[in-house]
Amino acid sequence: MKKLLVIVDMQNDFIDGSLGTIEAKNIVKNVKNKIEKYIDSKDEIIFTLDTHFENYLETQEGKNLPIKHCIKNSEGWQLHKSLQNFNAKKFEKNTFASLELSKYISKNNYSSIELVGLCTDVCVISNALLIKATVPEIPILVDSKCCAGVTVESHKNALYSMKMCQIQVI
Repeated sequence: MKKLLVIVDMQNDFIDGSLGTIEAKNIVKNVKNKIEKYIDSKDEIIFTLDTHFENYLETQEGKNLPIKHCIKNSEGWQLHKSLQNFNAKKFEKNTFASLELSKYISKNNYSSIELVGLCTDVCVISNALLIKATVPEIPILVDSKCCAGVTVESHKNALYSMKMCQIQVI
């Protein structure tokens, strides 16, 4: 059985764009190295892409986070330049977690599923919990050195919450 690596929202707006942080910039190399290990082992890799449109500020999320980001086809929506050349399936999502991704995972048989990316405290935790609920018997892992949150404290809180939900934090 193959392993699955899910790279969550490693997009320019979350790294050095409108919602970027130094912590996000600092994990890019770790994420790239992780992807290369999965490619070498012939395991599966999937990217998620936070995807919004020009009406973002009118949406429920936009009213709560009134900062335009990841507008489809914009520079901020693109994967970080160091990750663009990897050939992998991509799931666009207009909310924190991808129902399409969890349905895809439920139709495949993985020995484990690992998540990395941004933001630990929003989209990583949302996808990890949705995947755990979808396939509760498959080990779900999150690599803390390949994730960054909105703040350092919220990153740590999200890792703790995932541990409490039987997600392995490495």
